[in-house]
Amino acid sequence: MKKTTLVIGASTNPNRYSNIAIKRLLGKNVPTVALGLRKGKVLNVSIDIEKVAYKNVDTVTLYLNPTRQEEYYNYIISLIPRRVIFNPGTENMEFVKLLKENNIESEIACTLVLLSTNQY
Repeated sequence: MKKTTLVIGASTNPNRYSNIAIKRLLGKNVPTVALGLRKGKVLNVSIDIEKVAYKNVDTVTLYLNPTRQEEYYNYIISLIPRRVIFNPGTENMEFVKLLKENNIESEIACTLVLLSTNQY
């Protein structure tokens, strides 16, 4: 079974990096779920507005500034992902430390670059 990626900060706006990331993840056949402020769809991925207890989340990729991330700390940790990717502008050393304390890897990287260089 393939592991799922959760995009947090998902947007239906095609100019947003979270939107582009969802499309590229799907293009690489990565099972993808999304959480955002507004309901909507990106291709066949519904954007949820409630914190869903998704199963088999391998990677969480963040598109939220550090201040907005705080309300998601416990939620993300509860999903027990293998790693959390902090995309440019989302770097948050407080959360990195908390993830480490919970044995969750963190990566300060760009999901789009990782996908395009086959390092995802």
